[in-house]
Amino acid sequence: MEVASLYESDPDGMEAEHLHLLMAVVPVGQDVPLEVLDEGASGVVEYSVPAGEVSGCSASFTPSISGYDYIVASWGDGSFYTFNLAEKVWMALGLTPRCVGNEHQSLVFDDLGLPEFGVAEGEVSSEYHWNLKRPVSWRMSNEYLRRYLWLRGARGVRVFYYSAQLPDVPEVRAVMGGKSHVGCKPTEGVAWYELDIREHEGGLLLQLWASVEAVTPELCPEQTAEGILWPGHAQPMTHARANALVGNDPVYLDDRFLKRYEESAFYDSVPAYVWGQWHCSPSYRGQWSFTACRRVGRNLLQVPMRELYKAKPDREIVHARSFAVDPADLAHVDLNEEHVVAKVQRLLDVLLQLGDGLSALGRAVGLNKSAEELTGFQRTEVAANGWLAYPALSRLAQVAPLDMTQQMFLARCKSLHEVWQRVPNGYLKSLLEHAGCPRAAVKDLGSLKLLQALLNVIERLNVHEEASDTFASGSEPEGWNDRNEAMAPLFLNNDLRIADAHEAMERCLSTLQQLGFDIATVNAGYGRALDFVMDGVIDALGKVAVAIQGLISRSRPQ
Repeated sequence: MEVASLYESDPDGMEAEHLHLLMAVVPVGQDVPLEVLDEGASGVVEYSVPAGEVSGCSASFTPSISGYDYIVASWGDGSFYTFNLAEKVWMALGLTPRCVGNEHQSLVFDDLGLPEFGVAEGEVSSEYHWNLKRPVSWRMSNEYLRRYLWLRGARGVRVFYYSAQLPDVPEVRAVMGGKSHVGCKPTEGVAWYELDIREHEGGLLLQLWASVEAVTPELCPEQTAEGILWPGHAQPMTHARANALVGNDPVYLDDRFLKRYEESAFYDSVPAYVWGQWHCSPSYRGQWSFTACRRVGRNLLQVPMRELYKAKPDREIVHARSFAVDPADLAHVDLNEEHVVAKVQRLLDVLLQLGDGLSALGRAVGLNKSAEELTGFQRTEVAANGWLAYPALSRLAQVAPLDMTQQMFLARCKSLHEVWQRVPNGYLKSLLEHAGCPRAAVKDLGSLKLLQALLNVIERLNVHEEASDTFASGSEPEGWNDRNEAMAPLFLNNDLRIADAHEAMERCLSTLQQLGFDIATVNAGYGRALDFVMDGVIDALGKVAVAIQGLISRSRPQ
């Protein structure tokens, strides 16, 4: 709900419109409607600063809307305006602010206890010089606004001024009764509005000052997981029944349930490999956690009902219910199909193997680089703490629905490329130069062609079962710069990383088809295309790693 506003449109034109709006906190015992309050005209709680030159002259300074509290603390002097959520509001509700934006900043208040984000938000400031430089609008969650008013035993009253330049039309002239200027207010009861219409700059200027009750102190119904009916269950589930369950009683969730947690830095959603199974159990800063959310199939999670109802905000359980899948719909679903998290782990395994091989190959020719320096991943760290030290892996392993859009697909391909392409080009060039490749020919090659050349050299040595010490050579290797089909998926991934234009995407789809992918399936989404690209990249890197390991394993007897 809008609780404060400062707005003007086309101030010098024939469609000029202005709005100043504040919300006052009026006790329930106070009769409403209220008379028009003065602050509506200026649009701020306090206009200018207290005057005085004697110490203590502002000791009784208490900002208010004609004696009433306010939702948004606003101040202005005709040139500069500033806004913030009232101290009483955010302290009563336990809200935390964060500032977003660069030059034009806004404040957003969150309830980090649940968490609930964007409870209230609005612009920090604006200026006026001939015209308002930036419109201001503050909005607050209906649920939280009503809770605050309920806590205060008060109602929310909008105090506002509105003006509009209207065309000179017969309908409005009829209201004016043939006069050039009319004004009116209620003839009985409280004068809660004042209306003024007059001729102005070739049209009719309408102005309205009013105080209107907008929000009552009635709490919104709270989300509850008590009595939810889950697919496959004959009767509603309660916390007590869930806690009494002894068997597994699994609930299946579409893995899109995880998106809310994966896309926010406030949550921990790093996948964990526990007892031979992948778990994706989101948690919130040690306050609460889902538990035993096990990956099954490509896009499913399996959670025991009892674990689902363990201590956490009910709204999180309600969120999970919206992604529940009826067990009857799983008859034709392969629960053993590989999911995106497992694919990323296979990629990591290959990169660890590749790093070990490149490091060992370098040592054979006098280059001392650790596997971590070459690939960015350390085997001991992964063994001890999983993916915790490598957030790029978690981002790559985020939910990948089958119907993912083209832009989501391209973004994921870019993330994939960033994960595997970390080996320094200089290191690969040094290896190739030690292998006998001409320095001038190697100098201008990019990372993919360097890796391809290295694979060509090593594969020829492996064909002849040469020992590892034959890698260093003074003569140019035959066919070292040839095209190697095994590297095609890596080149495709690189093309997809930069495929922003429509024409580039068409070429990438053509390449996908040439590599054996049925591009007709992208009409239903790019999920399968992502699987194909990831599998191809993993296989290609695996071939490089295996080739290096094969060469390293054959050392000449001393």
